[in-house]
Amino acid sequence: MLKIGIIGGSGLDNPTILHKAVEVKVETPYGLPTSQLTRGMIEGVEVVIIARHGKDHSIFPSGVNFRANIWALKEQGCTHVLASTAVGSLREEIEPGHLVFPDQFIDHTKKRDTTFFDEDVVVHTPMAEPFCSNLIELCSTSAGRLQIPFHKNKTVITIEGPRFSTKAESKMFRSWNADVINMSTVPEVNLAREKKIHYASIAMSTDYDCWREGEESVTWEIIMKTMKKNADNVIKLFLDVIPKIRDYNDVCIK
Repeated sequence: MLKIGIIGGSGLDNPTILHKAVEVKVETPYGLPTSQLTRGMIEGVEVVIIARHGKDHSIFPSGVNFRANIWALKEQGCTHVLASTAVGSLREEIEPGHLVFPDQFIDHTKKRDTTFFDEDVVVHTPMAEPFCSNLIELCSTSAGRLQIPFHKNKTVITIEGPRFSTKAESKMFRSWNADVINMSTVPEVNLAREKKIHYASIAMSTDYDCWREGEESVTWEIIMKTMKKNADNVIKLFLDVIPKIRDYNDVCIK
């Protein structure tokens, strides 16, 4: 049965887009998720929302209980996850305000719990294609229909945070062929893959990090200003694409 999980990032922790919304408290073997779950409907599709950094944005990136969040969404029956996230652009053409649907990641984190399989059994999960290509295509089609500038099939690098990059690091990440940078996609995406959840990142470019000469270096204030200005685009995308996921899923099942 199709059920969509939404993981809310900066500025999108609790979008009021659900019909018949109810709060659900969940406990997991990995502790509490970062927020209570909000469960409801969008055009007949069951949706569950979780706030990645807490509903008051009080949890720093490496303090996010990623395992509890993904476990909770799986336990609620989520088959697909749309994860919103703020990203810095490492490419001239990815302008602030543009959406990005990455298909690859580079893990530059250092101290996060990155697997469910670290105790009784060893499982080597294939990760060549970490993001769901079908969700990427559906999101891209919706963004095009809504006339929202977007980029697909890009690489996101996830750093530990909470500090931002130095100029040397930002230029190095560009040399690694990373296109955008954030602090949240890893280990979220690989944990979703371990739980066999279809996962796509809805990334919003908020700044040019600090590599671009003549550009003001990224600050939290810049990120929030851009997110507030463009959060409506992400919500419009959710509302448009979620029924399309249902229709696509129905065709595939038939």
